Amino acid sequence: MSKAKLRKKLETLPKENVINLIMSLYDASKEAKTYLEFYLTPDSYAEVEKYKKIIQNEFFPARGFSEKPSFATCRKAISEFKKLKPAPECLADLMLFYIEQGCEYTMTFGDMWEQYYVTLENNFEKAMEFISLHGLLPNYNERIERMLNATDCGWGFSDTLWAIYSQYRSS
Repeated sequence: MSKAKLRKKLETLPKENVINLIMSLYDASKEAKTYLEFYLTPDSYAEVEKYKKIIQNEFFPARGFSEKPSFATCRKAISEFKKLKPAPECLADLMLFYIEQGCEYTMTFGDMWEQYYVTLENNFEKAMEFISLHGLLPNYNERIERMLNATDCGWGFSDTLWAIYSQYRSS
């Protein structure tokens, strides 16, 4: 069903039925529950911390050692947070946090495999594009440069991150 058809159907329903439908959605879907809770009491700054914990746990779990962090889990956390339509600076914060965790993991445990670096580079590019698009670069320059200065490893990885950053910094 298209959004237009859904909208027409919902507009014909009595208010009580719409409320019951929303309550059923709330109970049936974790994603709907999260979205509705955030929609009714939006706090991007508190919510971003939950998603940071998911990402941090991939690289540095509370117990044990993460032999191979799941980039899919990290991307999913960012995607789910993005669906909530948070404040742009909070989404930018989460996107950078992901890259910072990846860099810290490399600095802590040594050089990684090539795809590890390529994945982080691609996600850094996405973060920089988002930050630039929303005019947030002045807010993040210092943080980004601190991260890049601390990342000197991985077969040109640092050079690639600096090149990506320089592209956006100069534009």
